Amino acid sequence: MANGMIVIDKPAGWTSMDVCAKLRGMFHEKRVGHAGTLDPMATGVLPVFIGRATRAVEFAADSDKEYIAGLKLGVVTNTQDATGEVLEERPVSITGDQLRAALGRFTGDIEQIPPMYSAIKINGKKLYELARKGKEVERKPRPVTIYELELLGWPDAGEDFQLRIRCSKGTYVRTLCHDIGQALGCGGCMSSLRRVKAAGFTLADSIALEAVQAAVDRGEGEELLLPVDRLFAGVPVLVLRGAGAEKKVRNGSSLSAPKLADGEYRVYGADGTFLALGRAAGGTLKTVKSFFEV
Repeated sequence: MANGMIVIDKPAGWTSMDVCAKLRGMFHEKRVGHAGTLDPMATGVLPVFIGRATRAVEFAADSDKEYIAGLKLGVVTNTQDATGEVLEERPVSITGDQLRAALGRFTGDIEQIPPMYSAIKINGKKLYELARKGKEVERKPRPVTIYELELLGWPDAGEDFQLRIRCSKGTYVRTLCHDIGQALGCGGCMSSLRRVKAAGFTLADSIALEAVQAAVDRGEGEELLLPVDRLFAGVPVLVLRGAGAEKKVRNGSSLSAPKLADGEYRVYGADGTFLALGRAAGGTLKTVKSFFEV
């Protein structure tokens, strides 16, 4: 049975769930999940979890993300990106100082009003379902953090601005582009989006779906899967000594660990098997999530 992670370079035109469905068929495994939805127009890093590795999705989804986004000024759309209906077109006359000043206003802890064309539910209804019916409802602002917001040079005439954005979970980059345009007084929308980092993985770690299919056709698909403990590469390692300690972890029991510093640990058996993500506090080690085969 296939178990592990694979980082896909998502192609344009595919939903994140389309990618999962494709991999489900390739690996003949029903348990497939992704960490961090990308809209169909977006491309780039999409960590996908297969088999029992799906237990790690919740940890990957909470990670920071990094994007390269196209910002088209002077155009406002109903979806806040270039795929939507154009609502307004305005002249653009800004200086570099004005743009950089606007970017500074959106760096740090900010609030965003989720776009109507999103999967957020209000009163049991997804916002995009209401938007498609021409309805708009009040949305509460949501806190997000923009850790870095950088202008990547000044474009030639007729080209879009390129922004590098490192942000927290839940950030809508198209809303960020829309709001920057509003702050400049000319309006704006997102014209392109490429995710370059998620869950600690970068484009260098990613692989195209076509390459995965080719490997599967050769009978080498599972060789592409990364072990799930790669997700926790920055977490200290704890190797259990003695069958008694490993048995307790496998049974979900706490361990007495008076000399263990408080914090999270990657917990391994004596044979090197990754067993669990554990958390030590006050001399006791508790299992946060187990990853061994039952």
